[in-house]
Amino acid sequence: MAKHIQSLERAAAMLRLLGGGERRLGLSDIASALGLAKATAHGILRTLQHEGFVEQDPGSGRYQLGAELLRLGTTYLDVHELRARALVWTDDLARSGGEAVYLGVVHQHGVLIVHHVFRPDDSRQVLEVGAMQPMHSTALGKVLTAFDPVAHAELVEAEREAFTARTLTGLPEIERVLELTRAQGYATDLDETWEGVASVAAPIFDRHRLPVGAVGITGAVERVCKDGELRPELVAAVRDTARSVSRDLGAKPF
Repeated sequence: MAKHIQSLERAAAMLRLLGGGERRLGLSDIASALGLAKATAHGILRTLQHEGFVEQDPGSGRYQLGAELLRLGTTYLDVHELRARALVWTDDLARSGGEAVYLGVVHQHGVLIVHHVFRPDDSRQVLEVGAMQPMHSTALGKVLTAFDPVAHAELVEAEREAFTARTLTGLPEIERVLELTRAQGYATDLDETWEGVASVAAPIFDRHRLPVGAVGITGAVERVCKDGELRPELVAAVRDTARSVSRDLGAKPF
């Protein structure tokens, strides 16, 4: 029988400890609970902190689970499963809204389009599954950045290109938009990524209330906007679709 690697077992035990009960623990508490010398516990914590699995509160010095675990925790949900769960709902959204619908996930500092439903008319359209969209300007990207701390960290470090005169690139301005996104539960893009194009998107959550993707509707400004704002019925429809997909993934009503 193969021997287990002790350091990995200790690291796993440490993560389980931080994940249950009191979420912030001091070095002495962790070492005592796991029966480790402080120096040993500190070494493991520093390694986990370097990898993003553990964070240390600057004020108290206590440790808690890090944002990188959020990303790893959602990998059990295969992208194909997310797409499969969203198929019926996104088809309905495109039909009722009369515009193209996109399903996106965080990938390599951007938004990866994993499902695209064409606008239900006879116009010539190009399938965009596999395409990448920017984080800072698109509705899908704003939603994912607002609710996913790892995506947010990537946005902060990334170069933010101005695609149109309305694209926000300054971090303070973007942070205000993300705060509003979290408060209202959806994000918009009005001429910020493509001239004459507007979109609205809402987050999709799994049963652990973790963000696993976003769904949005996109179309010409003159069709999807009224008096300079996204049509309220489209915003409501997108939010309802996101809730429906989330519910199918096991998320409780919120």
